[in-house]
Amino acid sequence: MALRIYNSLTREFGKFRPIDREYVRMYVCGPTVYDHAHLGHAKTYVAMDVVVRYLRYRGYQVFHVRNYTDVGHILDSGEDRIIRGARRDGVAPMEMADTYIRSFQNDMQALNVLPPNIAPRASGHVPEIIAWVEDLIRSGHAYEIEGNVYFAIETFPDYGKLARRKVDELRAGARVDVREDKRNPADFALWKRAEPGHLMRWPSPWGEGYPGWHIECSAMANKYLGETFDIHGGGLENIFPHNDCEIAQSEARHGVPLANYWILVGSLTVDGVKMSKSLGNFLTIGDTLKLYSPEAVRYFILSSHYRSQLDFSRDALQAAQRGANRLLHTVQALRRRMRNVLPASGAGTAALSSVASLEDYRSDFQAAMDDDFNTPRALAVVFDLVKEINRILEGECQASLGTLSAIDKLMRDLAGDVLGMLPNDLDSRLGSELVEALVEYLLELRTGFREARNWEQADAVRGRLDELGVVIEDGPHDTTWRLKEV
Repeated sequence: MALRIYNSLTREFGKFRPIDREYVRMYVCGPTVYDHAHLGHAKTYVAMDVVVRYLRYRGYQVFHVRNYTDVGHILDSGEDRIIRGARRDGVAPMEMADTYIRSFQNDMQALNVLPPNIAPRASGHVPEIIAWVEDLIRSGHAYEIEGNVYFAIETFPDYGKLARRKVDELRAGARVDVREDKRNPADFALWKRAEPGHLMRWPSPWGEGYPGWHIECSAMANKYLGETFDIHGGGLENIFPHNDCEIAQSEARHGVPLANYWILVGSLTVDGVKMSKSLGNFLTIGDTLKLYSPEAVRYFILSSHYRSQLDFSRDALQAAQRGANRLLHTVQALRRRMRNVLPASGAGTAALSSVASLEDYRSDFQAAMDDDFNTPRALAVVFDLVKEINRILEGECQASLGTLSAIDKLMRDLAGDVLGMLPNDLDSRLGSELVEALVEYLLELRTGFREARNWEQADAVRGRLDELGVVIEDGPHDTTWRLKEV
């Protein structure tokens, strides 16, 4: 079956056909590094991570570029986010950017998000950006007024085609910088004049200044991926003006499409409102991981299709924690059994046939992922396999080592390599069989104390487990546990 992708540019599903048969070039808009990343960022980058993982699983060589915006992301007030963040933290802008880049990298590593092949910073590509702006001025697509350079949108009739907005429908001030010196209120900045006291500034043909946000992505994507590449990914909230501005300035300069496929991720919301720092309704990734395991966060995100809006709630994450624990404990039990089973010819034939053929699970999983990376369906296949594994482990028929190894390999491929939900240190993180048995015994004691309404003793058990690094989550039907992250 062919991989089919929904292209946000054409609003159509279609077979994925990369420019080069076995090589995929992919650009993802990275974070603006003025603060710690929040759970909304996790949704975008976990979803993009699974896209990369599945393409590689499918046999493609993926060259993945994800940038850092460390200059030029302007607020509606006209202030650079980086400058504002540096003033808040009382440090130099580049020191602050370095701090939050490290924070983001730590968050991504904790969430098992694979690093990109290249992670360029906007501030390191000012010469390329200036060359872009000069070319756009020479071709008549941009103009300079008193040190500011703007893209003239009337020179690009398709402006707004990704968001399906027409130029004559754009309102002045609708997420674009409105200045009196613009020819058209919807024209967007390619280069900004640095006012006195502005800390981030570079010399240019138009005086000292700094790049606009949109031109940065075009310059970096073009440098590392070429004039046209296969996939542009990112968050749906950036479709206008950011992505549409990227398209306009790139296609105006080169005369060819910027990207053939646009894969855009739906927002994470809180009570139906997009999670964002500006609204104050956010939970950082670091704080989230103090409460839930990385696998639970990935489960929560992947249980919804990447294009869908996902609403945050404590109940949803607790349910995700229980699901992740079930997956990890099942795989651990499978591997314990593998260590204790001797190789034997002929043993476990019945068990193997009862699994309904491992290739059926692989085929069902691939069918789900081939359908525009449908991770909810793919997760369902993985948990059908979890049920089969538990049935085999609890059954009277002793499965052979070969059978168990084949099942473990399938789990590593699907739940591990593609969905990123099996950590490399799984056995050591979950503890030994003895530790598990002791924790379960203590939880049984605690349950008895709670049923007897002996709350003091129940709390004492929970408190002692917490001191030992065991996190307990009480759900409506059961109690789960996990070891704290070190």
